Amino acid sequence: MSHANTRNKFLAIFEGIREELVAHMKSEKMPEDAIAWFNENLIYNVPGGKLNRGVSVVDTVTILLNRPPTDDEYFKAALLGWCIELLQAFFLVSDDIMDGSISRRGQPCWYRVSNVKGLGKVHNIAVNDSCMLECAIYHILKNHLRRESYYVDLLELFQEVTYKTEMGQLVDQITAPEDNIDIGKYTLPKHAFIVRYKTAYYSFYLSVALAMRMCGVPDVYELNGKTVEPYKEANRILIPMGEFFQVQDDYLDYHGTEAQIGKIGTDIIDGKCSWCVCTALTHGTDIQKQFLFENYGKKGPEQAMREQAVKDVYNDDEGLNIPKRYEEYSKNTVAEINAMIELVPESDAQDELRGDRLRRDVFRAFLSKITDRTA
Repeated sequence: MSHANTRNKFLAIFEGIREELVAHMKSEKMPEDAIAWFNENLIYNVPGGKLNRGVSVVDTVTILLNRPPTDDEYFKAALLGWCIELLQAFFLVSDDIMDGSISRRGQPCWYRVSNVKGLGKVHNIAVNDSCMLECAIYHILKNHLRRESYYVDLLELFQEVTYKTEMGQLVDQITAPEDNIDIGKYTLPKHAFIVRYKTAYYSFYLSVALAMRMCGVPDVYELNGKTVEPYKEANRILIPMGEFFQVQDDYLDYHGTEAQIGKIGTDIIDGKCSWCVCTALTHGTDIQKQFLFENYGKKGPEQAMREQAVKDVYNDDEGLNIPKRYEEYSKNTVAEINAMIELVPESDAQDELRGDRLRRDVFRAFLSKITDRTA
């Protein structure tokens, strides 16, 4: 199936979910304007991204089963995928408010929308809207999967991963508070901690863990005389992979265009604890570091000039050369992750068709989606 067909099939499931959520609002006797607002919240914030996190649940289920899923299996996997997309929407809507971001996915951030179908501007209502997106996850899970043996596992996964993500967001916010930027706090280990918690768990581990639970992969099993703990194996590989993904994001924020990445990069102006500035501070000379202290995260009339000046320092072939450092980092990280994948215990040929055992192809498929990405 082509990428477009895969996406369209997945999107068709969202339409059913949206209709179901709107119908529930009506059953609660909500006013018509509130129902219309929630509907626009869903349409504007949930289906507009690349959908990699959600589609990856379906892809992982297919790999684990080693066959195309039945219609029922596809629906359940896609449902879980859309729950991740709802979680992603919840994070992004709230994150954009905290960061004062301008655009997201090629359109104004939700909180900046001036008129929602004639119902008024969003502004601070976006705080409540983000919470409603999160709550919709548990309504959907209860409606469709409460009788499944793995239902409680799903609830725990969503709750634990959400908690970890918010922990990462907390560290990110207090490390780089908008009104008191101090890049002296920025280090590569601090950056790694933030991105593992803020991004890696929900963007990588969650998709695979949900698929594993749906396919009945147990917490522990015996394979070739050895004890395998598949969820620990998944964590061991997917969290570093998620860190790699966020480093790519950090690099693209400074080096990519709005047309490429679907937003205006603001990490330099916002003074974010980005891989780029952490790398610059780690490897720069005293003069380069002082220049960054004077220009990084400085808002005001000269912010555009200061931002470009920082980019020029990053781009200097004879100096920091962040593009070259990123290229080396990327090459080495992909090799390290591939080496970790090869260490995953895998079933013998006779057990190949069992869907309740972990497979290396799960991780290979994930890695192939992010290697050399430009958006």
